[in-house]
Amino acid sequence: MNPQAEQPGVAPQEQAAKAAPKRKAGVPVWRTGKPDAFLAAAVDVARAAVEGITPAATIGPHLGAKSEGDRLVTHLFESRLAGYGGWQWYAVLTRNSRSKVVTVDELGLLPSEESILAPEWVPWAERVRPEDEQQQEPEQARQEEPSATEQAPGDEEDADDDAEPAAGAAEPKD
Repeated sequence: MNPQAEQPGVAPQEQAAKAAPKRKAGVPVWRTGKPDAFLAAAVDVARAAVEGITPAATIGPHLGAKSEGDRLVTHLFESRLAGYGGWQWYAVLTRNSRSKVVTVDELGLLPSEESILAPEWVPWAERVRPEDEQQQEPEQARQEEPSATEQAPGDEEDADDDAEPAAGAAEPKD
């Protein structure tokens, strides 16, 4: 017996499709279930494996263990890597049936919901700080002042006539 009330004119498969939640593209699906107790307790093994690909200072506290399937657990650690705020290091562990040997399957860095979102947009006028304006004022003043090496257009001819002959230059003979 189906616990859902049947709707007239709608096939049971269509009802099941409507009842299933839609999955967002790019978002990993985590199976809910009890993780393997032995693998869930292997936090030190997971941390050591992640330390093999990144310095220990870039690995934060353990965030949790999630079951991916039968004897397959993913451990998540906070990332302290510069430029990767909100990201998480992960280590996927597994073991054979009736075995106590933990195997590291996969390691990496995953974005979380916080890291995917762009920061709130701020208008340009609000982004300019008073310090930025103070730095721009001297630069604008320098550009507006004529430099000391530049001369007025009429002064160039006078400067050539008044110039002394260079040292060692021969004077014209009359």
